[in-house]
Amino acid sequence: MRAVANTGIPIMLKNLVLFAALVTAVPFAHAADPAEKTVRDAVHSLLPLAVIDHVNKSDLPGFYEVIISGQFAYVSADGKYLLQGSLYDVPHKKNLTEASLENLRAEAIAKLPASKEIRFDAANPKHTVTVFTDVDCPYCRAFHKNIGQYNALGISVHYVMFPLDIHPGADKKAEAVWCAKDRNAAYTAAMNGHDPGTATCVNPVAETKSLGIELGISATPTVLTDDGTSVDLAKATSPQGLLAELDRLAAERAKAKVAAR
Repeated sequence: MRAVANTGIPIMLKNLVLFAALVTAVPFAHAADPAEKTVRDAVHSLLPLAVIDHVNKSDLPGFYEVIISGQFAYVSADGKYLLQGSLYDVPHKKNLTEASLENLRAEAIAKLPASKEIRFDAANPKHTVTVFTDVDCPYCRAFHKNIGQYNALGISVHYVMFPLDIHPGADKKAEAVWCAKDRNAAYTAAMNGHDPGTATCVNPVAETKSLGIELGISATPTVLTDDGTSVDLAKATSPQGLLAELDRLAAERAKAKVAAR
């Protein structure tokens, strides 16, 4: 990864921080932990506009895990060192950063109300996935063409609007779909290539886009399980493939719970 001239700050992290600061800048209260304040101050000394979502003690001794607009970094308790990338538990062959991201996403999904989603629920639900979607995304359209099969297999699909910047006007189309009298019908029509029109109303599109950025989502469709696991798109776009993967993940979670007792 290239670094930004004169700062050594990775371009991806710096650009995300600059964007998120414009969209989601929210004041926070410093925690009682003095080291946490040191860590926050260290990040802001490098990135004054940084919106710090979370600061937690890391499994890496002497370091804190810091989430900045969905990007993970590790900062030493004395504020002298910052690492960006994935942290692995070598003996257990576990990506600890990915596990933290999944927990973050699971918490967000659990708190996301139905009033900010477009839901296609199965009559007899076995699994539920949350899908961050863009009206102009061809892969999202391919996914939605099988919505009837997903539902028939017991998979409920909850869409969250996440218009991508690479699709100019996608945010307005998302708003028009949201403001339609029948959102589900309007979404399906848009996924079939129909112009959703120009309807406007109070809507959550900017909020859900901001949420997606905070959760480290950068592509659509991003298909998440209730526990925050991101499902591989190659499996997700096949109804039978998605069902098999959801069944597998559910079995793994059940096995892990039994082992933890």
